[in-house]
Amino acid sequence: MSCPIASPLPPPAKKVKRSVTSVAEETSPASTPISEGSEIPQITWITRTRIESDEENPFDWKDRSTPELFKGKRVALFSLPGAFTPTCSSTHLPGYEKAYDEMKSLGIDEVYCLSVNDAFVMRQWGLAQGLEEDKTVGSLGFKKVKLLPDGAALFTRGMGMSATWTSNRGFGERSWRYSAVIDDMKIEKLFIEPNFIQNSDPDPFEVSDAGTMLQYLKFHKSK
Repeated sequence: MSCPIASPLPPPAKKVKRSVTSVAEETSPASTPISEGSEIPQITWITRTRIESDEENPFDWKDRSTPELFKGKRVALFSLPGAFTPTCSSTHLPGYEKAYDEMKSLGIDEVYCLSVNDAFVMRQWGLAQGLEEDKTVGSLGFKKVKLLPDGAALFTRGMGMSATWTSNRGFGERSWRYSAVIDDMKIEKLFIEPNFIQNSDPDPFEVSDAGTMLQYLKFHKSK
């Protein structure tokens, strides 16, 4: 009796060559930030706005343009790596909220806080921070500092402030920490935290704080 012939073995699988990010690549210099005097990026901001409704969640989507938020205004903008993160929650946002009225008295029309987070996260962060809600139909959410969601990082990339954290924190793409005075769509003054690199281990917080902004505004009041 003959033995059955074994079926041939399948050919060995080809090895897939995977790219490995080196430490040098992870900590490479970031993109070039926008310069003072430049016009800010024009994007569509995907926001949630209050509507007339008795439902538990009285909001709907609203697209806003950059001119709608910045045209004809002198704005103090500060941007940070993420909602609910330690420095952003303990110092950065609270500092600007506390200084809001003084900044207004120094010629600022609006104070915006930007993060690469979606509108839902930004609202919940504002509530957790104790910010007073603006319940007016069509409002941007809060009465003093307004929280701008840059969920797809379009504005952040346009500002040259995109930073990606991989092995450090695992954030993915976020914004480097900075602040700016924006007058009628143009950068009047820019405060960028030092040592701007990708996947940074330190999270410097030296020049984008509310105190530095106030100091600048006291000597540079709007005309």
